[in-house]
Amino acid sequence: MSKNVIEYIQKHKAIVIIRKVYGDDLKNLAAALVRGGIKLMEVTFDQADPDCVQKTCEAISMLREKMGDDMLFGAGTVLSTAQVDAAHKAGAEYIISPNVSLPVIARTKELGLVSIPGAMTPSEMVSAHEAGADFVKVFPVSDLGTRYIKSVMAPINHIMFVATGGVNEQNVKEYLDMGFVGAGIGGRLTERKLIEAGDFAEFTRRAKAFANIAEQKGN
Repeated sequence: MSKNVIEYIQKHKAIVIIRKVYGDDLKNLAAALVRGGIKLMEVTFDQADPDCVQKTCEAISMLREKMGDDMLFGAGTVLSTAQVDAAHKAGAEYIISPNVSLPVIARTKELGLVSIPGAMTPSEMVSAHEAGADFVKVFPVSDLGTRYIKSVMAPINHIMFVATGGVNEQNVKEYLDMGFVGAGIGGRLTERKLIEAGDFAEFTRRAKAFANIAEQKGN
């Protein structure tokens, strides 16, 4: 199954990062993003919330039940093997972290899930890849700058990289042109004031821009 998920991520590229959105707001947001062509969603663990495991896993389970035919769902900000186990039980198909945790990568692969740890240095990137990561999330990509990224990626271009942190409609094509196989997208597709205003049509409009770029760069 993990091979199919890897190919799905390579094809659709845009992974929406959901933080602190639950219930009806989450259902409405996911539906709006699907209408815009988004096929991948990462529901994060809010590590500052003592109830984050329950909330995130309930969200993933709900999304799988309601929209499992339209999207693939993963868990994000996964910092422990216990969270990997919980996400797996909830139906997550990929595990995304902000860091390189060898136990998290190992447990993810043991469960047959796709591993996407975060890294910002060549040593971290190679260590993650050698530990079995399927993709390496370069984070925070916009803060690192394109000159740094190009220099780092050149000698380790055998690794599949996902750009995350500050990705928007204006720069996502540049990242894909640089060799990233995908991108994690946060604020532009989860903006709180739009959710509070119920303006889900705007999310659909923005999602179409990302989906069109991803389709143009499709394998």
